[in-house]
Amino acid sequence: MARRKKAPISQTRGLLYGLAKLLGDVSAVQKGTVGKRIARRAAGKATGRLLGKLFK
Repeated sequence: MARRKKAPISQTRGLLYGLAKLLGDVSAVQKGTVGKRIARRAAGKATGRLLGKLFK
């Protein structure tokens, strides 16, 4: 099956979200709150997976 090409606006949005994530990481390093950020990110991923399975 052929894969659809992403619209330019979607590519731009993805790039901006990735950049924001990177800037958040840099900010956490500067503030010294990296552990808290990692824990929150892991909790968010786990919650997302759980909800994804629940509402499949």
